[in-house]
Formats: sequence, C-alpha cells, structure tokens
Amino acid sequence: MANAAEHSTADGHAGVIGGNSRLGAARLLLWALAGALAVRQAVAVLRVPPAEWLGGFHLPGSLPGSGGSAGGGAVASVYDVGQFAGTPFAGLVLKPLVGLAAPSLEVAWTCVTLLFVAAIGLVAARGLPDPVPRRTALLAAPVLTALMMVSLPVREAASPGRTAVVPVLLVLLAVFRVPGDRPAGFLVGLAAALQPALLLFAPLLWLTGRRPAARTAAVTFAAATALSWAALPRDSWTYWVHHLAGTGLGGAPDGLANQSVHGALLRLGLTGPVEVLLYAALAGVVVWFGLRRAVRYARDGQLLLAVAVTGCVAVAVSPTGWRHQLLWVLLAVAGKVGKRAADRRVWPVAVVLAMTLPSAVLLPNLTALAPVRDNVLLLTAVAAACAVPFLPRSSPYWRDPVPTDYGRPAQARWSRVPLLPFWRRVLSRPNLLLELLLIRVGYSLYSHIRAAAPTSRSLAEGNGSQILGIERALGIDIEHAVNHAVVATPWLEAFFNFYYTSFHFVVPLTILAALYWRRPGDYRWARASLGLATVLALAGFWLYPLAPPRLMPGLGFVDTVHGPQDLANPSYGAMTAISNQYAAMPSLHFGWSLWCGIVIVVLAPKGWQKLLGALHPLITVCAIVATANHWVLDAVGGAVVVTAGFGLVHVLSGPRGLHMSLPAQRGDGADREAPVPPDTAPAARPVAGSRP
Repeated sequence: MANAAEHSTADGHAGVIGGNSRLGAARLLLWALAGALAVRQAVAVLRVPPAEWLGGFHLPGSLPGSGGSAGGGAVASVYDVGQFAGTPFAGLVLKPLVGLAAPSLEVAWTCVTLLFVAAIGLVAARGLPDPVPRRTALLAAPVLTALMMVSLPVREAASPGRTAVVPVLLVLLAVFRVPGDRPAGFLVGLAAALQPALLLFAPLLWLTGRRPAARTAAVTFAAATALSWAALPRDSWTYWVHHLAGTGLGGAPDGLANQSVHGALLRLGLTGPVEVLLYAALAGVVVWFGLRRAVRYARDGQLLLAVAVTGCVAVAVSPTGWRHQLLWVLLAVAGKVGKRAADRRVWPVAVVLAMTLPSAVLLPNLTALAPVRDNVLLLTAVAAACAVPFLPRSSPYWRDPVPTDYGRPAQARWSRVPLLPFWRRVLSRPNLLLELLLIRVGYSLYSHIRAAAPTSRSLAEGNGSQILGIERALGIDIEHAVNHAVVATPWLEAFFNFYYTSFHFVVPLTILAALYWRRPGDYRWARASLGLATVLALAGFWLYPLAPPRLMPGLGFVDTVHGPQDLANPSYGAMTAISNQYAAMPSLHFGWSLWCGIVIVVLAPKGWQKLLGALHPLITVCAIVATANHWVLDAVGGAVVVTAGFGLVHVLSGPRGLHMSLPAQRGDGADREAPVPPDTAPAARPVAGSRP
C-alpha cells in the first residue's frame, strides 16, 4: 500500500491533513451511499410474501407430513416441485433454516446476505495489488460495495434460498485473509461444495505453488459431497446423475437466467450430441486460456484479478451459470487495460454497465443482435477470462499511462458563472467503445424518461389549444393550410414523409462520426452541446405535455406519416405503445436538425457543404409542420433548447476555438508540449488572465 508521504502535496503537512480530511469525508459519504442502497435492496427483498420464503424450494422438512419439525412421514426431495438449483450439500445446510419462523428467517437471511456483500467489498479492496494510491486504498471498498448493491447478481442473490454470495466470500477469505494453506483449502472446498464449478480454484492454487491448499480443497469438496450422498442419496442422484451436475434444475437451461456457454448454445437452437460436443470443446478452450491467464496474473502479483478471472471461467463453463453467480465479473475491474490514461475507464465502465443495466438498454432490440443481447453477462465473463488484455505490473504503462492532451483553459465568461474546474478541454480522440456505450445508454435512458413523461390526454389537448391560440394571436397558425396543401400534392407528401422518418437519426450520427474521426476536439464540443439540449428537452416533455396537431380532435389535420388515428380511442392505436405521443414541446426533430445545421455551417470547409447544412433544418421544419406532427412553436422550443445547449458549453468550458495545449507531464518527469491538431491551430491563441 502506498503511504501518506507518497501522496503529500506541495503545501507540506497542512496539505496532507487537508487531503486526508477530504478523503475521509468522501469515504463516509460513499459508505452512507452503500448503506442506503443496502437498505433499498433489503426493503425490496422483504416484500416477498412469507409463504414464498423457502417454501417454493421444498427443502427436507418443509412440507407437512414430511418429517422433521413438521411431523413424521417420508422426507420430501429437494428437487421434487420447487425451484431449488443448489447442490444437495447446499440443501443439507439449508435444512435447519426451515424450522425458523418466517419473519425471523426473512430478516436474518436478507441482513446476512447484504453483510456478506459488504464483507466481499472490504476483502477485495484489501486485495488490490501494490502500490495502491492512497485515494484508491481509502475509497475502493465503499465504491465496490455500492456497485455490488446495485448489480444484477446481488439483486438476484439476495432473493430467498440463494447462496451465491457465500462461495465468493469463502474464496476471497481463503486467498487473502486466512493464514495457512489447509484452512484456506478448506474454505475453497466448501465453496466448491456449494457451487461445484469453483473447484477450478484448486488447479489455480496448485499451479501457483499452494499445493497443500489445493489438496485440502479437493478433499473437502469430496467429503462434503459424500456427506450429502449419505444424508440425501435420492437428491444426490437427481443432481449429479439424472441432471448432470444440476442442468435443468431451478429453471430451463436455455432460459436467459442461465448465462453459461451451455445456455447460450441452447438459445442458439443447438441440441443433442452436436451441442454437447461443441459445449465441451468451448468449455475446454475457456478453461485452458482462462486458467493460464489467471496463473500469470497471480504470479505477477495481481491476485485479485487472478481470482476474478478464475471465477468468470467457473461460471462460464458450468452447465448452469446463473446470473446471481456472476459477481466475479465485477471483481475483474481490478485489472488495468490500455496504455493511454483516457482508455483506463473503458473496461470498468463496460463492466459496471453490463452488470447493472438490462441488456435491452445496452443494445437495440434488433433480431440480428439477439445472440449478443441475450448473452451480455456471459460475453463479459468470457472476455474477462480469455480476451481482455490486462496490463502486467512490469509494463511501463502500469503506473504511468500515456497522459491525456488538454487544451489551454479558458477564463470564465461571467465572473458570477465560473467555469467548472473539472471540465477541461481534451484534444485527443476519445475511446470509441466508451463513446458508443455512453451514447447508447444515454439514448436508452432518454427514451425511457420520455416514455414516462405525463400522458394526460385532457392536459395535452388543453395545452394544444393554448399553443394554437397563441399562434393565431401571432398570425403564424399555418399548420392546417400547409398540411392540406401537402396532402393535395402526392409527390410532396411522399417526400416530406420520407424526410421526416429517415433523417432524424442518420444526420446527427453521421456528423458525430465524421467529427470523431476528423476533428476530435470539436467532436467533444458538439457532442456536449447536443447532450445538454436533449436533457433540457426532457424537462419540457415533463412540464408541458402537448398534443401535436394530428392528435387534436375536431381540427381536421391529416396524419400523413402514421395514417388515420381513432381520436375517440385514448390509446390512438399502436403508436402509443412505441413512444409518448405528447412529448412534442420542444421539437427535437427540429432541434437536432438545427444542431446539425449549426455544426456544419461552423465547421464545414466548403461553401456547398455549408449550404446543405443550412437547408437541413429548413426542410425539417417544413416536414414536421406538413406532416402535422408539430406546431410551429414546437420548432421555436427546439431552437431554444439547442441554443441553450451551445450556450452552456460556451459558458462552462469557454470558446470553441481555444485549443492551445498546456505542457503535459510524462511519467518520467519530463515536460512535453501536447500537439495541437492541424485543423484547430489557426484558432489557438493565448488568452490573458485565463484560469490555471
């Protein structure tokens, strides 16, 4: 661990004290956040009706007349009717819990599970490879705990009857906290008895020189399995022989909850001997590459990463790798990926998004993407085990990645609106994968928030009448005349319908792609302004639900794009299920087109390109009015939010043309002048009095 002296500031002891106090406050806040998330998770779990707590698993003694506390008679099988997917040894361990009263069992099970999650965070944080920066050492445990509390594995593992958190904690304690090889091997053997695929940790221990621990793990697993055979012979036969290590228990093996190679092949439609042979071959490849990488990382001093990789391998090759068993993937953020400092965030962000968000948020609902979307967690685990190029500690980029090139900071435009201290102009091209992830997740969240905006028909139609009244007072109520003139001209109607439905997404994405490739500094400026404008538009959707002209009864508008709508039906047909029909003020159809026009006019090098850019918002405003999808004032609202987006970027980060670089620090202490992109060099000028 790094000591405090290594992180002292130029102010000496006072700087250290100030830094420690800030870190301490941040640490307390993060632990408070983790606690609040744990309470939220506990409340969600405790809402499960008492009758469902372990009752659906039909553990021995849980049925009337089955023996034990419920009376005499034959002992019911663990796997008869319920959804229990654990090993017979897990059923044997859970059997004494059946006699507890329901409220006591609910509270105890939930609290212990969440405490185990916090313990995993503490142990994993202490397993980070040295040297660890002081900030990382202090904040890693609460950050990891908070992330685990909102992750999909913990949300499912805290459900009644699931023990997926326990094996993870047992392995981490064995590797990092328990002294002596035999006690450590005993804990690994117990973890494997609860989740058999974790027996892969025995080869890891053997290959890293801990052979007594590996032997003890194997003996403990064999003893626990033999004990369960002696106590529950029928269930052991069902689990190990009839269902081949639990395949098909607790749910359909081809269900989305089974994030293993076997489950993925079944979802692809493969069955029979072909599927079994392919599964065995792929599992062998994953085990071979994964264990080799884990051994290499362990010998390199990255023991936490080695443990995470082995856990990912175990879940991927298991016949049934349930989602609640994939907590190992989150631990793989301990590995460092990328030579550039700007690339270091890509792997952690990708893992956190995959582990916390539904796959439908990460990928569009397209049939061609279904094999990827249905197996996001599995693909992340396999990537961590076999593909992600984690840096070795011997790499010169381990501690000193290639620094990010920043532009010269600008002075505040107004003294009362200071620039954000963390908003620094980055000149280098951002990581493409990170950009695609953030754009996709951002748009998905935008779609969900827009769909959740108020949809009161009476309020929306009342606001529509209000907008029409304002336009009549201003003499700009041209929507009806334009709509009917276009309907009377078939070729013009077809043109505007095509333009309305085709260019809304294509043009902005094309511009962003071109800027990303040719002008990365301007890409960040343009992307930020578009994002801020979209966020402001969401506020308008919530505060002012508005019926567009095509959904205003009695006004005679023709919906040229969607066809006739039954205005007597509040659902307006199938379109209501696709999006919020009252999210019309401001018009992002026009707003995004105006953003495109401004960016093209400002940045395009040729006159004809600027002309096309200026025509795009003009044609778009004609299209939204002609198709009766927006009022004229909706376009005004779109122009307002886009102007505000550009204005906020200008106020918070300074003028776009200010791209002169400051000296950047190399890892070896040498100064260098960051390069100025050729396309921005003419605009780079020193600014007197600019902020440091």
